Amino acid sequence: MLQIESNIVGKEISFGYLRDHIERHGFTIGGNWEYHKGSFDTILSSEGGETIYLRVPFIVTQGELDFYDAQIRFQNPFVIKHVTNVGLDYDEGSLLDATGASQFQTPLDKDGYIHDKSKWIEVGEKVVADKVLPYFH
Repeated sequence: MLQIESNIVGKEISFGYLRDHIERHGFTIGGNWEYHKGSFDTILSSEGGETIYLRVPFIVTQGELDFYDAQIRFQNPFVIKHVTNVGLDYDEGSLLDATGASQFQTPLDKDGYIHDKSKWIEVGEKVVADKVLPYFH
């Protein structure tokens, strides 16, 4: 995991407003959300079974996360790499994976080693600055 520097830290905004605007830039709500915290994630690179994500975590300061007008405050963004198996698994979920019925696969490594760290830190900083921060007033 690579922490990135950003002016987003500590900023607050309406969850729904920001979500609606940054979805067009490939951001989705991270799968690990709870009513009091979550993250916006986007893919920076995907090659073979290795995917590098930008994760922009936040806490809910007012309301609950599934409501449009919930207020969220951002924490330090970071870049993370997930490594998944690109071959077939031979277990009860194999048929689902092979046919595409199982959309997601648990990563073999949720925090894989990231080569060229300075490159990915720079990319992450640029994405936050260009695709997220412009929606703050």
